Amino acid sequence: MVNKGQIGDCLERGWIVVVPNHRLCPQVNLLEGPMQDIRDLLRWIYDGSLQKAIDAKIGKANAPRCDLDRVISFGTSAGGHLTLALCWDVERPPAAILDFYGPCNFEDPFLSQPIEALRASLPKLDDAFINKVYDENPIPTQSRITLEGMGRGPDFSNPRDAFAFTKIAKGEVFDAIWPSKDWKKVDPALNLSSKFPPTCIIHGDADTMVSINLSRALFTEMKKKGIEVEMIEVPGAEHTFCGNMAVGSEVWNLQRKGFDFLEDVIST
Repeated sequence: MVNKGQIGDCLERGWIVVVPNHRLCPQVNLLEGPMQDIRDLLRWIYDGSLQKAIDAKIGKANAPRCDLDRVISFGTSAGGHLTLALCWDVERPPAAILDFYGPCNFEDPFLSQPIEALRASLPKLDDAFINKVYDENPIPTQSRITLEGMGRGPDFSNPRDAFAFTKIAKGEVFDAIWPSKDWKKVDPALNLSSKFPPTCIIHGDADTMVSINLSRALFTEMKKKGIEVEMIEVPGAEHTFCGNMAVGSEVWNLQRKGFDFLEDVIST
């Protein structure tokens, strides 16, 4: 579900690309599921396990070397939040971060507002039906749909699709994935410090699902904390614009500056 052009760009730069899955909410909450899984992945990379896996697959004589001083991370939307979550409560953060329109500032009223256009488009769905998502066993690590626009559209005869789109439309996502409301544990904006790695934020200024103002506020606070940070605003871009952008397009060339940022950091 990551834009293949972005993966190709990373490979052309000589980077080793790891694209993980993680357990999905709501059977497990945001902290104990997705955030923990991604942090476990980072620890697995740093303890040398990625190198061992590559050596076993390719053969140690021919395998590329993992430079653990140049581990970087990027993600889009929920993945943008998860990539930021690698920067606190971990033994060793990445060397640099690229956040594409990841939600933050979770107490902001915007994130609990209904999305009326989406809500109006939903079929009538029974709560008992959509709550069957809690019965999925084992907890899934993959979904058949993505808000990034790739794959198939929602199938409202599937409880997971129905649950996800209903919660998004009603502004109830965080009620479902982090009901404790203990924001300090999960919100990047509440965990900033001078130890944060260099960060680039990219956000579309026409985003109706995660307001660009949330990222602007994060950028401002990062500057105040002395964090090396850049922000790139993409004119006219909606949420999840990375999903179907074409290589070589104006949007492509603008977002690619974020990967140049990462490369500059790890080259110094």
